[in-house]
Amino acid sequence: MRPQDMSPEEFQKHGHEIVDWIAGYLSHTRDYPVAPDMQPGDLIDKLPASAPAEGEPMEAILADFEKLIVPALNHWNHPRFHAYFSVSASAAGILGEMLAAAVNVNGMLWKSCPAAVELEEVTLSWLRQWMGLPPEFFGIIHDTASSSTFHALGAARVMADPDLRQRGSNPGFTVYCSEHAHSSIEKGALALGFGQKNVRKVGVDGEFRMRPELLAAMIAADRAAGLRPCCVVSTVGTTSVTSVDPVAEVQAIAEREGLWHHIDAAYGGVAAMLPENRWMLAGAERADSLVVNPHKWLFTPIDISAFYCRRPDTLREAYALVPPYLASQGDPRAVNLMDYRVPLGSRFRALKLWFVMRSFGYERVCAIIRDHMLWARELAAAIEADARFEVVAPAPMSLVCFRYKGTDEENQRLIELVNRSGQAFLAGNRLNGQWMLRFAIGNLGTTREDVFETWSKIQALASAGLCDPG
Repeated sequence: MRPQDMSPEEFQKHGHEIVDWIAGYLSHTRDYPVAPDMQPGDLIDKLPASAPAEGEPMEAILADFEKLIVPALNHWNHPRFHAYFSVSASAAGILGEMLAAAVNVNGMLWKSCPAAVELEEVTLSWLRQWMGLPPEFFGIIHDTASSSTFHALGAARVMADPDLRQRGSNPGFTVYCSEHAHSSIEKGALALGFGQKNVRKVGVDGEFRMRPELLAAMIAADRAAGLRPCCVVSTVGTTSVTSVDPVAEVQAIAEREGLWHHIDAAYGGVAAMLPENRWMLAGAERADSLVVNPHKWLFTPIDISAFYCRRPDTLREAYALVPPYLASQGDPRAVNLMDYRVPLGSRFRALKLWFVMRSFGYERVCAIIRDHMLWARELAAAIEADARFEVVAPAPMSLVCFRYKGTDEENQRLIELVNRSGQAFLAGNRLNGQWMLRFAIGNLGTTREDVFETWSKIQALASAGLCDPG
């Protein structure tokens, strides 16, 4: 008994109620409007300005969740959520998340929770094998790819200048990435003191892939100017258009120039698990680090980011700091995760990934990803067949980038109207100076019918002239 908490009987009662609600929600998610009909501040105005002085019954809390919180949700688990990179929390992942919350462990050290540390090692080894990476890659879980990339940049800095850990300052290091790379690279460089002006954006080809010859020329120019090239980041599945940088060519340049090569495969790493997509990670086996996010396309609840590093000793040199109260025995099999990252503590994130990988298995995962990619190609063909629209980038994965052949304002208006309808949710971006629509397919519950119902809605709005703000 825990006298300060609810009784086991109360927990069981409300726990069953919540599981029943979750089961109903997963079964009928498409019955909800994908995005809420509300204005900024609406929920704040409906909630008390201060927390209660006395505890409230769980019945009241659950009722307010249903009445106030659910209507304010963007339903990322909705089959027609096609914005950003659509995600989904599978039932297996949700069950794993529930158990992780219940046991409430901290895997900072092996001795603080052997199960959390060793399951993280095993599960990330499984995922590494699915992606075809060699066993020398050490894996560790972070919250998001932004954290994983930050840690890669920090390790690159230490590899370039081992004394920097003690001396501090940034002696003219430069970082290189595609002009379509994720903003987390620039943010990581800012936080680590590289300076925004020392992040080089390498130009791309007609398929929005980094051009290796431009990378090599930039590195040479920086060396001639007395700067110190330190790290290059290639992307497998850029956020803007899911382009795939030429990893092997970038790796060859990194090896020749002595640069750390980090691969941002946060989205595309899952696609590369398919045998027919192994080309996406060709050369990655020689890279220094790589990130893939199971919460993007591997049906695992947010958040979980798998970071792999082929130089764990350098990673440890960058981040290990052990105060006496955290000292432990030096058994070589006892991994202390805190030595390889900035955060000390961590949630038991590996548990939900373990549930998902065991529940689905490699073949089923590949079949689902394969379907999503097929539907994206079919959608792109359908868009090309409508003279009012144009596809503006290749669709190597499951993101289709297209635009209405009109003004930026008309394309933005079209996204707004689709989202306001509650039938689907899209996001946009600017490509080559023009506004476009991004149609992401990746939810576990999405069907081919969902994809083409959303496309029909877009066509109908265009036919009605509703994308014209006038």
